[in-house]
Amino acid sequence: MRAVVAKSGNAENPLAGLFIGEHPDPVVPDGWVRVAVKAAALNHHDVWTLRGVATAAENLPIVLGSDASGVLDDGREVIVHAVIGDPSKGDETLDPKRSLLSEVHNGTHAEYVTVPAYNVIDKPDFLSFEEAACLPTAWLTAYRMLFTKSGLQKGDTVLIQGAGGGVATALIQLAHAAGFITWVTSREEAKREYAKSLGADEVFESGARLPGKVDAVMESVGEATWSHSMRSLRPGGRIVICGATSGANPPADLNRLFFLQLEVVGSTMGTRAEFEALVKFMGETGLRPHVQKVVSLEDAQIAYELMISGDVLGKLVIVP
Repeated sequence: MRAVVAKSGNAENPLAGLFIGEHPDPVVPDGWVRVAVKAAALNHHDVWTLRGVATAAENLPIVLGSDASGVLDDGREVIVHAVIGDPSKGDETLDPKRSLLSEVHNGTHAEYVTVPAYNVIDKPDFLSFEEAACLPTAWLTAYRMLFTKSGLQKGDTVLIQGAGGGVATALIQLAHAAGFITWVTSREEAKREYAKSLGADEVFESGARLPGKVDAVMESVGEATWSHSMRSLRPGGRIVICGATSGANPPADLNRLFFLQLEVVGSTMGTRAEFEALVKFMGETGLRPHVQKVVSLEDAQIAYELMISGDVLGKLVIVP
């Protein structure tokens, strides 16, 4: 089969380890299913793999990609749930041995991917294959942050740090649809305007003084925005963090944390049940992911270059 493969990791030149070409067809273990991939989305996780961070060197070479929609051998149209874990524990994201597709098992940027039978859900007719492929990582992460972890109620104010990428885009659209007052920051005017087009009520330059305090902050940037996130919260407010792309060790600001009784909550991906709830919510609200660009598998490097450059508004999708 044809696939996009990480052959090595290189922090300075991530594309050095990128290979697009023939790769062995997947074997289907007992209890697993084979998905003929119709569309697969990119995430920052794929770039971290090429940088030598997201998986151990001994797992390379490995097919990249965590997100996909496609068709099973019996013709059923499905979306792939990317968290490979033990659902008997009640929350597969808390399984100490859980992994994301393309960390231990070959990923989705290929003509075929195999996953446990538990890890597919039905693709509804109202989503195209390209739209459905955007959901498993970025949109599921955003859904869990907002609806499981944040404690927000309709009418509350949420601050989303950063705009443009997959998680931020999903957060803005989901927050607006849920009736939260949605404030968004970005360093770039074009991305602030993009956030407005997605439903942001107010947009601000990164680090700008806000007109009031917020009930919760959705944080994925890390060091560059952490102090601003802490200062922006009302007493008793909450930061939900799913990533730290600008650095993982900001000043903790413990005095503010305890004096204002703030909460910091970590969030990673989501469960299969949350994934099904996300798809149901999209059907009820008419939400659809914004796809910036669709490329063929042979042209996948174009999408990877866009992801590395940060020139992303929405999702990038590969069609085998």
